[in-house]
Amino acid sequence: MIKSSLNRFIRALFQTNSGWTRWIVALILLAYFTVQNLSFVKPVRDYLDSATLSVKIGSTSLTAFELINGIMTLIAVFWIASLVAVWTERSIRNFDKLELSTRSLIIFALKILIFFIALMISLNSIGIDMGALTIFSGAIGIGLGFGLQKITSNFISGLILLYEKSMEVGDLVELTAGDAGFVRKIGARFTLIETFDSKEIMVPNEDFITDRVTNWTYTNTQGRVEIRLGISYESDIEVALDLIVKAATEHPRCSQTPPPQCHVTEFGDSSINFLLYFWIDDVTEGRLEPKSDVLRAIWKKFKDSNVVIPFPQRDLYIKNWHEKS
Repeated sequence: MIKSSLNRFIRALFQTNSGWTRWIVALILLAYFTVQNLSFVKPVRDYLDSATLSVKIGSTSLTAFELINGIMTLIAVFWIASLVAVWTERSIRNFDKLELSTRSLIIFALKILIFFIALMISLNSIGIDMGALTIFSGAIGIGLGFGLQKITSNFISGLILLYEKSMEVGDLVELTAGDAGFVRKIGARFTLIETFDSKEIMVPNEDFITDRVTNWTYTNTQGRVEIRLGISYESDIEVALDLIVKAATEHPRCSQTPPPQCHVTEFGDSSINFLLYFWIDDVTEGRLEPKSDVLRAIWKKFKDSNVVIPFPQRDLYIKNWHEKS
């Protein structure tokens, strides 16, 4: 219970939309940096700052007071950095002259720079010698190479996606698994895809670099709709072709460039089969509705013109065998 509450508090510490946390942190920091300079606190401060309560990090020796002061400074610096990061993000997002992907890339890079600078300022304020950190460089390298391999790969893949603009927020994409939906967010670790049934899929950025992904709106929003159907052998092929094309052309979402096309594909067992192509201007509005409307229009035109859509049927012949006397 206490651990979960502490975790929620730490997460909220770096979220500027958490108003109560902002005020609590501000009050704690203000109280700490004010009280430590008061005279009645000086004995406690001197005791914590004595050599008897000290730890050694590399070649640097830190007293208990320096550690406490460093932690409070760390919180203060990172809190200010988070405010600066959010202010920067809001300012860049409102800069409409830049494309959305360019703004996301700039925000991404600036956040990393801001928090890196905050970390360096914090370590320097504690008094840790930067050269002492080289002791841990080997372990950090191994950790990045093994434990953080996927995280690093997804992070770099996210930067590539934002830089190349092969996929942007709002694009309609289809994954190799068959899931299709709109890109809602490209983050440091994953890309958020919202499907047509309102599912939100978090796809690792690396998958968009290593796997094949269909982007329906990469260069334009036009999309093709296919309809397969057949007529009976007693019906007129030319009349059927004309009716099918007319049903597609009359639909309000059907594009005339290129115009609808219908072809005879094969002579089946019980039908002459056709394949209709027609294009819609905005595939993000969906392809199922225009396909359904055109099928209904074809059905109506076929009924009015006595064009028959066959269905499989079997004839059973019964023969009587007379026994020889």
